[in-house]
Amino acid sequence: MELYPKAKVFNSFNLKVSELHSIFVEESGNQNGKPVIFLHGGPGGGISSTYRQYFNPEKWRIIMFDQRGCGKSTPFAELNENTTWDLVNDIEKIRNHLNIDQWVVFGGSWGSTLSLAYSQKHPNACKGLILRGIFLVRKKEIDWFYQYGASNVFPDRWESFLAPIPESKRNNLLSAYYEILTGDDQEKKIEAAKAWSTWEGSS
Repeated sequence: MELYPKAKVFNSFNLKVSELHSIFVEESGNQNGKPVIFLHGGPGGGISSTYRQYFNPEKWRIIMFDQRGCGKSTPFAELNENTTWDLVNDIEKIRNHLNIDQWVVFGGSWGSTLSLAYSQKHPNACKGLILRGIFLVRKKEIDWFYQYGASNVFPDRWESFLAPIPESKRNNLLSAYYEILTGDDQEKKIEAAKAWSTWEGSS
């Protein structure tokens, strides 16, 4: 698919959204163009300059931000005060900070879930939605991707995903990963984080 040239950033800042969290926000493209907010995937992903290429830089005012705990937002990888509704509130804080009446909301994967949650809570702020790679975080989708289903499509990658988890805990991989990633063993945390990220990024 042919994408647009990367839009130049004309504004970036950190926005304090709670006592704990500050989020990194950037604007690119046409300052007077149609405003669009880009919601990245994850949870736990971050923004990339490549994402600007979805939009014609002459027509769009492109707003992107690193969600709580992601990318340049601080504190990095923080799970406290980091729920779906915290993120929805952050999106609205960005809109108010930038004095935007309405904008288009663009999201892929986890970003599509967040887009729908935001549009339900703030329908009047949404000029429209653009959703791709829709992932609604329903139990059957989570089970298919993290417990069974996708393992049949990508068996080699699945074995690498299983590697950090003891066999006795493989009946609930999400819980097993959570236990490691929030534990105290730094070496195991790094091993698990790499395996998780590789599975997420290549499957």
